[in-house]
Amino acid sequence: MSYRWRHIRAAALALGLIAGASAAQAATEIELFFPVPVDGQLARDMASLIKEFNETHPAIKATPVYTGSYDETLIKTRAAIKAGKPPAAVIMSANFLTDLKIEGDIAPLDDLIKASGTTNEKFMSQFFPALHGNAVLDHHVYGVPFHNSTPLLYYNVDHFKEAGLDPDKPPQTWAELVTAAKKLTKRDGDRVTRWGIMMPSNYDYGGWILTALTMSNGGQYYNEDYGGEVYYDTPSMLGAMTFWNDLVTKHKVHPAGEQKGPGVSNAFLSGQTSMMIISTGSLTFVRSNAKFPYRVAFVPMNVRNAVAIGGASLVVPTGVEEEKRKAAWTLITWMTSPEKSGWWSRATGYFAPNMGAYELPAMKEFMAKNPDAQIAVDQLPYAKSWFATYKTVAVRKAIEDELQAMLSGKKTPKEAIVAAQKTADEILRPYVEQTALKLPTN
Repeated sequence: MSYRWRHIRAAALALGLIAGASAAQAATEIELFFPVPVDGQLARDMASLIKEFNETHPAIKATPVYTGSYDETLIKTRAAIKAGKPPAAVIMSANFLTDLKIEGDIAPLDDLIKASGTTNEKFMSQFFPALHGNAVLDHHVYGVPFHNSTPLLYYNVDHFKEAGLDPDKPPQTWAELVTAAKKLTKRDGDRVTRWGIMMPSNYDYGGWILTALTMSNGGQYYNEDYGGEVYYDTPSMLGAMTFWNDLVTKHKVHPAGEQKGPGVSNAFLSGQTSMMIISTGSLTFVRSNAKFPYRVAFVPMNVRNAVAIGGASLVVPTGVEEEKRKAAWTLITWMTSPEKSGWWSRATGYFAPNMGAYELPAMKEFMAKNPDAQIAVDQLPYAKSWFATYKTVAVRKAIEDELQAMLSGKKTPKEAIVAAQKTADEILRPYVEQTALKLPTN
């Protein structure tokens, strides 16, 4: 080969390498805020999911950023927006979307949906109807359901048999729950060695469980159509608070004081409680760690079957540049497809929000082997939107503070709901005044 051709070939090779490097550098880099601690199985599952996305979408490089709890994720997202460096996408607690919309922190996704060749209605029709209330606000899509949950009643089959209870007939009403809990509770003198029932009452979790109890008592927790109104001081919530308080003080089948979610699930797995009401999101953890047969059932009702939807949706904050916004939409639609929605459900225990996931062979096989996962899906016709208002966290904590005070014996149920309503009304006042109808003066 002549010197001239060797030179041309070397130059072409160099140009090819430069072009390849440029193509690699041209990948749009985006961050995904994910509400989970850095360690743990959920983080590993997310890392696997994002790794697959990046491998199949070379024009985009997504990086998961682990942001702690739902509340911490909200704080970090708002801080990033304020700093002018918003993440391209966030897995955001679904009940924050109303507040984020009011504050202008998230952008509607309508234009991205239209650009993908469909309408808002058709796009949302792939997700369970119960999820729409926390995703579609004022006819605009602000969030895409990603992982969702409802509370479930978990119970220890061996404990049921030991107590003379039929594990094929779990308690369906509050009265039946109390009867079963009394039979399941064990005491050694004044010391309780096994509780009949436990429910988490820590921040976020406590409000969610109380929502389920209030709804199943025939009530509403908040105004679903207006972000400035909550219903704390009502007969239906008084009944829910009294029921929970009676489990502690009257029936003595539930421990006093604040109970944190991880503590409740660990108490169930260690045999320290026979029943617990906790998230479907705990299914995989319980399934992997229970050394005894267990089952799950609907949350027992008083007036009606009803629970609140929990979990998170994928959102795009305001201020994201257009190229990254489009890349985020590619990631969002991929993550919420039937295939990936089903994979995430099987890995984590959350139910798959995309109904198409349940039509796939892998999901059908999984559901046949794990009938406990079917209960959450069966409960969805009775599920309603999750609490969502202006200043959601502060307004929610107003009732959670009082719930914890009541469970610690510091307040009666009535005192708790009156105080919570007063605090919430003060927090909501700026929004109420901003949206109040200005009547003409004579």
